Amino acid sequence: MSQTLEAVLNTNAAYATDFDKGDLPMPPGRHFAILTCMDARLDPAKYAGLAEGDAHVIRNAGGRASDDAIRSLVISYKLLGTREWFVIHHTDCGMETFTDEIMRGLPASSLKTAGVDASGWHDSGEGSGSTEGNYVDWLTIKDNAQSVVEDVQRIRRHPLVPGDIPIYGYIYDVRSGKLVEVSEATRVGMASA
Repeated sequence: MSQTLEAVLNTNAAYATDFDKGDLPMPPGRHFAILTCMDARLDPAKYAGLAEGDAHVIRNAGGRASDDAIRSLVISYKLLGTREWFVIHHTDCGMETFTDEIMRGLPASSLKTAGVDASGWHDSGEGSGSTEGNYVDWLTIKDNAQSVVEDVQRIRRHPLVPGDIPIYGYIYDVRSGKLVEVSEATRVGMASA
């Protein structure tokens, strides 16, 4: 057993010892959802004041409005009653450090973990690779605020998203812990009814 696996299982055993949240309802109690990045420095429970059962938190690389993220938001609303959505990207995001073209090329030469230095991202070149990355939209980020606007706009225009759900756009500052509104995104995400 790896040290990581052992630590996770031991922590879970301690958590389960006095677990008292087994009766929480499935719908989120505060009726909202957050789409945000998977970055380990972000703790939506802390920066948004959440407890178990309060809100849906959907995470992916960059906090992007991918098809799967929108699928989750629609389920969150349609079946579980969320009434407001937040799109929250963050400063110093790794998705700003490469392009789709770079990401498509890295796994083509090797499936090993890539490295980065002053000259950019590079592959170790060990082992075999796969060109399947050519068929993935990696949703990299050129301009953080603009990507929030684009994601809110994509969600707002989606045919499965009702117009009466407000969608807010923010950037979490990893240095200060503050949420900074992207006013254009919030404007685009305003509810129509």
